[in-house]
Amino acid sequence: MADSVEVKLRQYLKKMSFKPGDALPKETDLAEALGVSRNVVREALSRLRMLGMIETRKRKGMVLASPDILQAFERVLDPLIIDDTTLRDVFELRLVLEMGLADLLYKRMTDADIDELEDIANSEINKDKSFLVKNEIAFHGKLYEMTGNSTLKRFQIMLLPVFAYVITLVDKPTSGKIDHRGLVEILRNGTKEDFKKGMYDHLKPHFDRMK
Repeated sequence: MADSVEVKLRQYLKKMSFKPGDALPKETDLAEALGVSRNVVREALSRLRMLGMIETRKRKGMVLASPDILQAFERVLDPLIIDDTTLRDVFELRLVLEMGLADLLYKRMTDADIDELEDIANSEINKDKSFLVKNEIAFHGKLYEMTGNSTLKRFQIMLLPVFAYVITLVDKPTSGKIDHRGLVEILRNGTKEDFKKGMYDHLKPHFDRMK
């Protein structure tokens, strides 16, 4: 019953055109509108509150909130509690995201950004696993930052533990045909299409390991 009412409650809120910050009807009014008991409505509201869709404010009571769409994902994205299939899927998701960064990068990057990226690339002096993970995180993290998209950057930070975990499982780290310095050179002098191809060549060892 609570599952059904949760769905009905979502539909009701959309039908009534509630927006974030709007005060919601009292539990008794919602129960009457949905034709169910107050206890069931309370359970459905509790679920929406856990998702961050509803919050209680002083003097306004329950209000519709703007949910944190990544919050639940952050809580469970831990390599130690995720099965291997999901880890692989999440890692592949990151590869796909990085292939699509070019469109935002070429709209928003600055010369200062590229200079900082070049400094990171020039600091690469060896290729052991610990260094590889550290430098990959620094370089690719800067790329996400350069997109100017805060949600994308936050999502990248969430994926870091998975990325680092998967990299450590590789017996012998292998570099792609295009290294970080090559990517920096493309950003300075190449086109968006050049960067997409360069990123694929950079990530190709990871794509090659995909089944």
